[in-house]
Amino acid sequence: MSEKSAAAASPEFILLLRDDQIIETVAKLQRRIDERFPGAGLATLCGQLLQISRRASQRSAQIGRPILWIRISGYLLAFSIVAVLIEALIFGVGVKLKQVSSAEWSFSEFVQTTEAATSLAVLLGAAIFFLVSLETRIKRRRALSAIHELRSIAHIIDMHQLTKDPERALGSWQGTENSPRPGMTPLQLNRYLDYCSEMLSLTGKIAALYVRQFDDPLAVATVSEVEQLTTSLSRKIWQKIMILKQSEQSLGGGAA
Repeated sequence: MSEKSAAAASPEFILLLRDDQIIETVAKLQRRIDERFPGAGLATLCGQLLQISRRASQRSAQIGRPILWIRISGYLLAFSIVAVLIEALIFGVGVKLKQVSSAEWSFSEFVQTTEAATSLAVLLGAAIFFLVSLETRIKRRRALSAIHELRSIAHIIDMHQLTKDPERALGSWQGTENSPRPGMTPLQLNRYLDYCSEMLSLTGKIAALYVRQFDDPLAVATVSEVEQLTTSLSRKIWQKIMILKQSEQSLGGGAA
């Protein structure tokens, strides 16, 4: 078995979402759009999507890494708890021994001392929990902010195809004074709509990068919402493509 075949058969190779491959796909799509529609706004938008995908690669890696100052603070607090508990235990044993040999220490004083040590340990434990949740909240805020950017660009892509109706590319179409001017052949319109659908699909893949190493329920749910949004918008585009093909066939035109 060749090295490439072995890699392809590996479950890790199949399941891994690679950011470099997404970036390469977006870059190639931008070149395709620019070649087909030189100077079009869709090519510029795809260039912005390319920049977002590159930032997503860096951001997702940053989100996946631990925040060191929080981790170090947590370890120090954990060590403090252990030290306090050990000191309380040693102190309690010493008090108990003194109780046996001396009447200076009462049982109530021993209980008060133990309660104070326990309260301090609980307080330090709460501080550790706060630090652990703080790291998650910081990462979640970063992820949600980046995912919101992808939701916005999905709606912008939809705006670009909004007026690209199939009948505008057909010779029988008649517009009004304020109607968008037709300027595409059926083949060009087919490719334009297809490019928009590809951009929407890639937007969903970029969003998935943010939860690749950050399994936060809220972040995962937000990514799912973006994927549902892009799928829904892409479905509308493919309805236009099917209408365009059916119209061409009814008029005796070739497939786009």
